[in-house]
Amino acid sequence: MENSESSKVREYVHSQICKNFPELNTWFQSQTKQLAYPVYSSYDIRDSGYKITNVDANIYPAGFNNICPTDKETSVDLFKRYIEIHYSKDVKKILIITEEHTKNPYYLENVGTIAELLTQGGFQVRLAFPRQLDEVLTMESVTGRQLQFGNGYEDSPWVKEFGPDLVICNNDFSLALEEWGKQSVIPMNPPRELGWYQRKKSRYFLNYNDLVNQFAGIIKVDPFLLRVETEEFAEFDVNSDVSRDHLASQVDAFLETIRKKYKEQNISQEPFCFVKNNAGTYGLGVIKVNTASEIKEWTYNARKKMKAAKGGKVIETVIIQEGVPSIVTADKASAEPVIYMIGCDLAGGFLRTHAEKSSTESLNSPGAVYKRLCVTDLYTDRTSCPRENVYGWSAKLGLLAIGLEAQQMDIQFKNYKKATCGSI
Repeated sequence: MENSESSKVREYVHSQICKNFPELNTWFQSQTKQLAYPVYSSYDIRDSGYKITNVDANIYPAGFNNICPTDKETSVDLFKRYIEIHYSKDVKKILIITEEHTKNPYYLENVGTIAELLTQGGFQVRLAFPRQLDEVLTMESVTGRQLQFGNGYEDSPWVKEFGPDLVICNNDFSLALEEWGKQSVIPMNPPRELGWYQRKKSRYFLNYNDLVNQFAGIIKVDPFLLRVETEEFAEFDVNSDVSRDHLASQVDAFLETIRKKYKEQNISQEPFCFVKNNAGTYGLGVIKVNTASEIKEWTYNARKKMKAAKGGKVIETVIIQEGVPSIVTADKASAEPVIYMIGCDLAGGFLRTHAEKSSTESLNSPGAVYKRLCVTDLYTDRTSCPRENVYGWSAKLGLLAIGLEAQQMDIQFKNYKKATCGSI
C-alpha cells in the first residue's frame, strides 16, 4: 500500500514519460550506442511522494535470487541477447568469479540463480574464487543448491580444462586483488577496474543528476522530482575531531540548502541526510544524520560503523546525500523498490522491506525481507504500469551514469562491441 500523494507524483511522471516516449527512447538509444555498460546492475529506488530517485547503484548485484519469478524467465533471453550482441554467438563457456562468502547461503543462492539463468540460455557455466585453491570446494545455498568453486587463476586446471570464452564477475572488488587481475587475459564483464577499490559514488551521482536534468527536459517535468542532492566530503577521518567538525559544517550548509528548496516546493518534510562511504556496498559505512550536531556527538559505536567498510578497508572519503523517505510499504513494513537490469534492459525487481526500520532509515541492513515486484508487464503494456515504468526509468538513468563512469575512468571492456539499445 502507498498513500495517495505518492500516486499523484508517480502518475504524473509516468504520464509525461508515455506522452514523450518516442523522443525519450531516441535519446536513450543515442546514449547507449556511445557507451559500454555492464552485463548486469541493480538500483535502490526511493519514492517519497514528492520525488522518486535512485539512491544507490551496484554493478555486481547479489540478489538475483530475490527477483520476481516471471522476471527470472525473461532474464534467460536477456542474458543471451546481451552476450550475443556485445560479444559473439561463439561465446559458449562462462566462468563466474564470485565473492568468497562461503558462510553466506543467501549469497550462494544468488550465484546459483545467475548460473542457472545462463545455463538455461544455453551456456556452460563454471564458478571460481579469485584466489588460489588447492581443491574444488562444494558449498550449499540456502535452498540446498550444491555449488562447486575452483581456483580462479587462468593457469589452474579448473579454468584451463574448462576453457571459458568470457568471465562474468560477481565480486565487487572492494579490494583490488591486483595479483589475480594482472594474470587475467580472458574478456571480463563487469571489468575488475569498475570495482569499489577505485569506483566513487560521488562520480556516479554527478552523472546521474546530470542525466536526470536531460531526462526531465525531454519529458517536461521539474528535475527536482527525480534528483537526489549529493556532495563529496574528502579527507574523512572518523577519529579526528577536526575532520568531524568540518563534516558537521558541510552537513549544516547542505541541510540548509535542502530546507530552502523544500520550502520553494511547499514540502513539509524536515530535511535529513545520510553520510555514506564513497566506495562501498552491502549497506556498510552508512549513517543517518538529522542535524550537524549529531556528527560531533557520534558515539563509539557510530564512529566504529564509519571507520571501515567491507574487507576492513578504511573509509577515507564520504558523500553527504539528501535523505529520501519512502512511503512505499509491504505488509505494513517500510519498503523500497530494487530494480535489476541485464545490459540496458529491465530484468527484474523486488521490494526490500524491513519491519524494524522507519520510512527514513536505510533498509539495506540485516533483517530485510524481500517482497514481490515484477517488471515483466512493461514489455506487454508500459502505459498500464506506472510504478514499474517510473522506477524502471530511474534504473535506466543509473545504467547510463555507470556507462559514463566507465568512460570517464577510461575503463576498457575487452572485446566488447558497442551497440544501440533496442526499443524499450
